[in-house]
Parts: sequence; structure tokens; C-alpha cells
Amino acid sequence: MKTGQINVQTENIFPIIKKFLYSDHEIFLRELVSNAMDATQKLKFLSSNGEYKGELGELQVEVILNSADKTLTIRDRGIGMTEEEIDKYINQIAFSGAEEFVQQYKGKEGAENIIGHFGLGFYSAFMVAEKVQIRTLSRHEDSKAVQWESNGSPEYTITEIEKENRGTDIILHMSEDSAEFLEKSRVQGILDKYCKFLPYPVIFGTRTAYEDDPNGEKDEDGKIKRTAIEVPNQVNNTSPAWTKAPVDLKQEDYDGFYRELYPLTFESPLFHIHLNVDYPFNLTGILYFPKIKENVEVQRNKINLYSNQVFITDSVEEIVPEFLTLLHGVIDSPDIPLNVSRSYLQSDGNVKKISSHITKKVADKLLQMFKEDREDFEAKWEHLRIFVQYGMLSEEKFADKAKNFTLLKNTEGVYKTPEEYKEKVATLQTNKDDKVVFLYTHNPEEHFGFVQKAKDRGYDVLHLDGPLAPHWIAHLEQKLENVSFARVDADTLDKLIQKEEEIPSKLSEEDEAFLKPLFESAVDKEKFVVQFESMDSGDAPIIVTQPEFVRRMKEQQQLGGAGFYGAFPEMHNLVVNANHEKIADVLQTKTKKSQERKVKQLTDIALLAQGMLKGADLNRFIERSIDMI
Repeated sequence: MKTGQINVQTENIFPIIKKFLYSDHEIFLRELVSNAMDATQKLKFLSSNGEYKGELGELQVEVILNSADKTLTIRDRGIGMTEEEIDKYINQIAFSGAEEFVQQYKGKEGAENIIGHFGLGFYSAFMVAEKVQIRTLSRHEDSKAVQWESNGSPEYTITEIEKENRGTDIILHMSEDSAEFLEKSRVQGILDKYCKFLPYPVIFGTRTAYEDDPNGEKDEDGKIKRTAIEVPNQVNNTSPAWTKAPVDLKQEDYDGFYRELYPLTFESPLFHIHLNVDYPFNLTGILYFPKIKENVEVQRNKINLYSNQVFITDSVEEIVPEFLTLLHGVIDSPDIPLNVSRSYLQSDGNVKKISSHITKKVADKLLQMFKEDREDFEAKWEHLRIFVQYGMLSEEKFADKAKNFTLLKNTEGVYKTPEEYKEKVATLQTNKDDKVVFLYTHNPEEHFGFVQKAKDRGYDVLHLDGPLAPHWIAHLEQKLENVSFARVDADTLDKLIQKEEEIPSKLSEEDEAFLKPLFESAVDKEKFVVQFESMDSGDAPIIVTQPEFVRRMKEQQQLGGAGFYGAFPEMHNLVVNANHEKIADVLQTKTKKSQERKVKQLTDIALLAQGMLKGADLNRFIERSIDMI
């Protein structure tokens, strides 16, 4: 037997590992299973290049829970270790001193995940175990099996043991405060989370004694009984779809993998993108476009990040641009280490290249779909719209590509790209300043009268709604040359699209001066500005409008981006049509009471058309209308 001290130059490395390095203790199982998987893969590699000539046998990793003995074992049949290798890889920690480490990293973001930088993955076992044993037999011929043991202090012992099978067992004797990791459902949940797609089988089960444990139950001949794993089950899919070549997969394979990733999701995705890059970085994965709901926050954290098929995180904001977090699927890159801080990801060159590449692939895929089958693309647009708008607003490179496939829909349900639409409406909807005015509504039913009047003039009206519409409209105005947007209820049509010619007014200045107080008394002067406009006699006698600028500021305020514009009051214009016969009729009415009654009726009709007549005012309008009939 050999005893010694782990070379860490200080005695407080273990308390630091246990209490400081990891805030989420469940990571220990990911680290240990990953190490076992590495040992397995190394053996397979040595066998394939001829360095190892022995039988490989069944290559798998077992996770064995023994609640009675309060142990959890991670077993592999990989390369194993000699006593010398244990001394090199376990006892000699390349670490300048725990005190220095604490001072350097304590309090910094991501410090709890820094352990991987120091090759300390194995030592995460001491976060949950009061004693750890390594029982290992090397792949080398004539090697002797050894057991390494430590109770969480720098002292360790190494003894020779009998072990029949090549490979390594890591046996964790769980501490009292880590009893949760002796519950089968808890262990199963961790394995499902981190080990779901590892490349060799991961078998999980429970047993009451170990087959090579000298304290285990013996048969009549005095030999240890081999106790099989009870209810063993394989927890992983060793060949997930993203590890295969796209040419080897059919649509049903992609659909099946999506259901495997999201078993509680009942809707199928719109389509997918298969990532497969080996230069200048390694990247594989499958990204799915879901049918995006209005609430974009619900869609997040659906991309799983892997490193060599080991799950890292589902918070991928540092790996992909923010708008791509609306996608679902898997990204796998061995160039991203298992244990890194957010600040590391934000500054890492490979991560930035990966982010740019994914953005380009997504944009290229959308453009390809648009060109190859525009009809199908248009059918998917309502689900893609928020995603594309979000991308254009947040990522300049994506916006440059997206301008070629982003779509505008009019109230007739016809789709055009912005440039196509500009060409379509330019003849009639160019104003006197040579700007093409895109008329739009966020609700065709609510603005039915305004839309119909525009159509009667031969104008076209877009249907632009959704939570990002105000910002997206502002973005398009910046990008499109000589184009402005105006909602159909923002002003009179003649003001929205001003031409050189002007319609003469039938009212004199004296008439307007006489009528203005009548209309001002019919509305709340704090909220309405009365103005007279020379409009077509066929237009409504009165319309209620809200200036485009004021409404946009208020919309952006609601979306959290208006700054000081949040102080804008709720102001509307009460626009009186100077050429309508009903306005002339008010002038001809002899008594002031009758004039006031007609003005109030006309004003209430305009408010009713905008859904702004409510409560007692609406009730009085109904009673007055019945009385007038």
C-alpha cells in the first residue's frame, strides 16, 4: 500500500471545490460520466490505429446507484490507469495554490464553472462525496489493478486490488448533505439532462452489492456473487440526428428528432437547417423554425448547446445572436469547452465566428426558400414574420440579407417585398415631395372606413401588426429610399399623401371662426384639437385622427423604447370637412340649441367610428339618435 499527499501546495483545495467552484452540485455527474466517455473513446481510437490489440468488448458507461451503501458508481471499460498514471493525472494537480485562485476568481461571473480550466473535473466528486475511490485496471498488458482512495483531504492511499475487467470505477460514498443524489429519480434526471446524446451507451440502474466488492455477498464456494444491475436502462441516444450527414437523413428523421428533443411540443416545426462545418471551426447541429407566437419570450431557451455530445447549457445568448434564440434545436462544437464563464464566451474568437456563421446560414436558408418556392414561403410568412423582423432590428448583417426576402402584406392578402411594393404604389402614392407613402393599418376591421376611403381613391393599404411593427416600420423608413409610412387614421387622405393641387374650401374664415367653438364644446379640449380641412365632399363630415409622430412615440413608449417621449399626452385631432353638406347644414340651422345638437351628433358619430365613444356618452348618443329619428 502507498500513501501520500495530493500535490496542491495547500490543504484547503477540497473545501474550495466543495463550497466555491460549483454552485450547481449536480454538475459532478456530468464531469464524471464525461471522463468515463473520454476513456472509452480513447480506447476505441487506440484500437483503430493499432496501438491497442486486445478485445474491446462492450463499450459502455454504467452509472450504478446503491442506496443501501450510500454509493454512486461511474464505471467504464475504457483505457484504465496504471499506478503511475494515477499519480500523474490525479495526484499532481497543475495548480499554483488555492489561496491565489480564490483571490483571482472569487466574485467574478462564471467562477463557479472555472474548474474545467484546471483539469479538475474529477475533483468535482468531492462536492457530494465524503470518500471517493478509484478502482482501475489499465489497458496495458500485465498491468495490475489498483485502488486510489481519499476522504476529501490531501491524503490518499493506493493499494493493489483484484479487478477482472479493464477500465475504471469511480465510487462515490455520498455525504449526508448530498443524500438527494442517492434518489433514483434525481440521478435519472441529471443523466437525462446532460448525457442524453453521448456517443456510447450510458446504462443506469441500481444494485445491492458490487460484483468485485470484497464485502459483497458470497456463494457456497466463497466466491463473490455477481449481482446484476436491477432494471437497467440506457439513458442516451448514441447517434442523434445532428451527428449524421444530411444526405443520410429524411424528413421523418428530422421530425422524429424534434419530438425527441421536445416531447411535450405538439406542433411540428416549419422547417430546419442542418449545420455541418469543419473549417475554420468545428460545428454541427440542427436548428428548427417553430411556429412563433406573438409572445417572443415564451420561445426562448429552446436551443441546447453541446460539446462533443455532452450537454452544456440551454442559455445560448453568448453563442448565437439574440434573435436566433427564438429557434429550437441543437448546436454542438468541441471548440467550446464544457466549463466556461459568460465573459469567456463573449470574448472568445471561435464563439464569434460560430455566431456569424449561424446567422449567415439562417439568412441563406430563408433566401433560398424564398427563391425556390415563393408561394410556400408566403404561406409560412406569418410564422416567420416576428423572427425576421427581430433579426432585422437587432443584427445588421442579417438585415442586409433579409431585405431581399422580407414581405409586406396588404389588406387583400397580397405579399410583396418592400422594393416590389414601392414599385407597385409609386404612381398614385407619391406625394409632392417625391416620397412614396406606404399607407397601413394595424387592424383592417377597426379602420374599415379609413381603408375603404383609401381604396376608393385607388390607393393600396398594408396590414402591419404585431409587437415589433412600430420599430420595424421605423427601420424600413431608414433603409428604403424616399419612402414614408402613414397609418390610415393618422390624418386626412389629402394630408397623408399631399399632392400639388389643393381642393378649395366652401367655408369662409368667418364661417370657420363661428363653427370652431361649437365643435370645441362637443369634445374634451384637453384631448382634442379642432381643425378645418378642405376635403373631398364625399369624405366623412368629421374624422378623428392621431398624428403619426405622436402615436409612434406612444407605441414605442409601451415597448420600452421611447425615452422622454413617454411624456406625450393622449392627443387627437377632430378634423372637420369644410366641404361636406352636413357642415354647411349646421351653418344654416337657425337656433343655437339645434346647432349644438347637430354638432354633438356629428362629433359622436366620428368618435364612435374610432371606438372612442363609451359609457355615459355612448348611452346619451343612442338616446339622442332615437329621439332624432
